[in-house]
This record gives sequence, structure tokens and C-alpha cells, in this order.
Amino acid sequence: MTEQSMANHQAKTIVSKEEFLRINENAAHEMSMDKQLQGKALEVLVQADRHRWIHQNTWFGEPLLNLPQDMFAIQDIIWRTRPDFVIEVGVAWGGGMLFEATLLEILGGKKVIGIDIFIPPDLRQRLSSHRKLSERFELIEGSSTSADTLTRVKALLGGSRKVLVILDSNHTHEHVLNELRTYAPLVEKGQYLICGDTIVEHMPPQLHVVRPWGPGNNPATAVKQFLSETDRFVVDEKIDRRQLFSCHPGGYLQAVK
Repeated sequence: MTEQSMANHQAKTIVSKEEFLRINENAAHEMSMDKQLQGKALEVLVQADRHRWIHQNTWFGEPLLNLPQDMFAIQDIIWRTRPDFVIEVGVAWGGGMLFEATLLEILGGKKVIGIDIFIPPDLRQRLSSHRKLSERFELIEGSSTSADTLTRVKALLGGSRKVLVILDSNHTHEHVLNELRTYAPLVEKGQYLICGDTIVEHMPPQLHVVRPWGPGNNPATAVKQFLSETDRFVVDEKIDRRQLFSCHPGGYLQAVK
């Protein structure tokens, strides 16, 4: 074997999966500390938001209002924690529900519960057309924080707390804080409560002039107050460190008690 071929062989040495993941984790930590890179990523996100970047993705034909990296993070959470139920507050176009139902179908979960103040009849019809996946949907039309909605949710859970909650509806501080307080008790130790669109805190105010939320009044400020009130949840910083682009920085909360 020549000196060059030996060098090539050494360069292609395969590490174990554990070592590969450890290398990745260290690299993610370094990336999270690279303030220049983080600043550039935020700049890209701000500029791309003007072109509806996060609205460009679909799952099985339905718009999915999330970044690919966040969807991979949700996939990883569902793979690791194997929830029986996913509660999605804010149904939008239904792509998120389809994505989560696909994973539950593969991994053996039960239902995706979608909650929204308005669920169009045509969306109900489209969601019902997905054969086996359609059997995994439960839709609740109503306020996410009303007593009636919570009663219906608890009836569907049947006492299970093996639940992943994804909050992505009205993004004002007061509403999100109320949702966090309302749905946190449904989540057992080890499971996740994901608070969507915490990125609003870091976006220019002019991007949200037609909305009742913006910097200082958004999911991130609600998460900060919520975490000051409870020791049951912590931010999963490992997820944050590897998400260069994310709509939910600091919003991946795991129950530790």
C-alpha cells in the first residue's frame, strides 16, 4: 500500500454512531457560540420572511407553516418520546397534522388532536381523504383555552399524559402564557411542550405591524414568564444549538418533573 493510499484509508476510517453523534453535538455547541454566523442566519430569516419562506413547504399536498429544520426537530422528538397523542393548537392548513399523523402511524401512536377557532369545511374534507391517516385526526373547533375545549381534549386523552403539545395559534404574550399554563399539566415527565414562533422576539417590529404581537409581546416573552413560574419544564438547549434556522428558538420545552 502506497503512502497516499494509506492516507486515504485513514481519512475514510468509520467512527461509531456514538462518536459521530458526540462530534456533531460538540460542533453544534460551537455553531451556537458563533455570534457572527447566528447573526447572518437571523438576517437571512428576516429577509426570507418577506418572501413567505416558511409558507413554502407542504406535507402530502397541504401547506405546512414551518421551517424544515423545525420539522426535523419535531420528528426527532416524536421518535425519542413516542407520544400517544399530539395536540396541535392552531390547525392552519393541516399540513402539520398530516406530518405528525404520519409519524404516529409509523411509530404506533394514537391521535393528533387539532384545535382552532375556525376549521373550514373544505379542510375537514381534505383531511378526511387521507385513508388510514384520516383515522388519526380529531378536530376541535373552539378557543384553545376555554373550559369546554379542555374538557373535550381530556376526554380524548383518556387519562394519558404521554402527550406532545405544539402551540401555534394567537401569538400575543397573554394568550400564549394562558395556553402554556393550560396545557402544561397534560404533559408528563420526558414529553415536550413546543411553543411556536418565539422568533417574533428577534424580528424587526415592522414585520408585524398588522398583528397584535411583536417584540416584547410574543411567545418568547410568554415562555420566559412561564419558566419563571414552574420548575417542571426546561428549554432543551441541545435542540436549540443545532437549529441554525428556527422559528422556535427557546421554545422546545421538555418536562423534567
